Order: sequence, then C-alpha cells, then structure tokens
Amino acid sequence: MRAARLISAVLLLQSRETMTAAELARELEVSERTVYRDMEALSSAGVPVYADQGRGGGYRLLSGYRTRLTGLTREEAEALFLSGLPGPAGEMGRADALAAAELKVLAALPRALRDAPARASQRFHLDAPGWFGESGPPPLLRDLARAVWDDETVELRYRRKDSEVVRTAEPYGLVLKNGTWYLVARTGGGHRTYRVERVAAVRPTGEFFHRDEDFDLAGHWRGQAAAFVRSMLREEATVRLSPTGMRILRYAVQPHAAREAAAAAGDPDERGWVVTTLPVESAAVAMSELMRLGPEVEVLAPPELRERMADSAARLAELYRTD
Repeated sequence: MRAARLISAVLLLQSRETMTAAELARELEVSERTVYRDMEALSSAGVPVYADQGRGGGYRLLSGYRTRLTGLTREEAEALFLSGLPGPAGEMGRADALAAAELKVLAALPRALRDAPARASQRFHLDAPGWFGESGPPPLLRDLARAVWDDETVELRYRRKDSEVVRTAEPYGLVLKNGTWYLVARTGGGHRTYRVERVAAVRPTGEFFHRDEDFDLAGHWRGQAAAFVRSMLREEATVRLSPTGMRILRYAVQPHAAREAAAAAGDPDERGWVVTTLPVESAAVAMSELMRLGPEVEVLAPPELRERMADSAARLAELYRTD
C-alpha cells in the first residue's frame, strides 16, 4: 500500500510541479507527518525531490525529471485504456490527440504490459447513443468544445420550442447523456444547461473568462439530473403490484420512481401482491407506462388514473373478445 502511495506522490508532483505537505496529505488521504516520511523515502530511493522553504514553497521534483510508468499493475494499465472514449473524443475533434496520447502511454509502459490496450479493446466497447437516436454529432459541437477548452466566452443563438434566444455564455463543460450532448454554461449569475443540437449558432467573442475552480461538473450534472426527475414526477399513484409486476416495474417507469415505489412497498398479501406509492408525471403518462405491466398491476388511486386504466383494459378486452 505504501509503494502505491509513493508512486501517487511522484505523479502528483510531476503533474503539479509544487505542492505543500498539506496539499499532498489531502490528496493522498494521510497525515502531514506521513507525507514528510514519504518524501524522505523517495529521496533515499533516488527520486530527486526537494523542498522549497518560505512563502509559496513546497515539495517539487528536479526540473525535467519524469518517471516511467513502471509502477502500473496489469489491471491498472488495462483500466487506463478503458478510460479513453474514442467516439465522444472524435465528435469533439480530439481523436488525433487521444490517439497520440495513447501512443505515448503505450511507449512508456513496461514491455510486459504492452498488450494492455489490445486486451481492453477486445473485451469492452462503449456505444453511447440509444438504439433509435439520430447518428452523428451536433454540427456545432466542435465549436463549443473548442470554447470549453479555451475558456472563451461565446454568444449562443438557441432554439426553443417556438422561438430563438441569444445568450452570452461562459461554456464550462460538455456532458454526453444517452447519446445526447449538453452544454453547461454560466449565463448571468448561475449555470444553465443547453441541449447542443438546439444551438443554432456559436460566435466566439474573443474574450476569456476566469473559471470558478470550485465548480464540479460531475456534481453539478448529478444535481441537475436529480432535480429534473423530481420536477417531472410531481404526482403520486397508489398501486397494487404482483411479484412479477414488482420485479419488472423498473423496466416500465423511471428508475427513480421504481426505487421510490420499492422503498414504500408494504407487506405482501397471501398472493404476494404489495401496495405502494409510485411517483408519476401525470395520469396520462402514468397510464402509458403502467399499461406495459398488463395484469400485473392494479391502480387504486387517483380515480382519474384508475378510470383511464379501466377504460383501456375494457377496450383491449373488446378487441380480443372471441365469439
């Protein structure tokens, strides 16, 4: 475990040039006293690490020193090549850069691990778009990606349902969700999310913004996604579900709603059926989702949804009635 921590410390110093003991301790999740001992161990092992004293000081490596990736295990090397996303990288115009980076990493690997990229690509493949989604990236994705990389303020012309708006935006990041690209940008006083395929025009302003270093793109997206689901599921339905219905509910409704229903389920009756509360968007949407469960679900409330289900069941029975 200590060997892995020492390698991590060297790679941190190699990527950030200078780090204080407190910063290293926070990154490595150890005490500052442990950092002092680790730095002494690295120095004794021949790693040219030294400390600058005074304000702005810290630990640093001798200028020009680079370590080869000899500390990687086979699992780590294969996981490294799994982290590359050639499809999305290509859509953003970074396919050549990704290929060059992989070649450099491959050249730095020990000979015994040179087969890591082939093993990973033969066993795993990411196909991000949905089955019936449109193929090809949005036409302005590369322009937005360039602005994201450069921290350049842009003027967006954005299509809404029945109009277009113009926004001056600071593009913070791009997110690929189920084959659809989204832009997270700061406009006005907060961050907003834009669907890239609805961006009609991008005009670079030539001005550059100072990125908020505390902004966490992944955390922001998780919060936005959760808020979006909560905003959709504004109503509730009381349902009875058979054991089969409970098992396949997650395939018929939103995963969040299925989890909520499972948590709220009461004790099963003698037939194994349970009564639970299910978050739904509306009676119309709930009917289209719950009809997928067929006879494995009974709606108890609200009355409007129960009537819709009863009417659809009666019409189905009429269609399939035999003389």
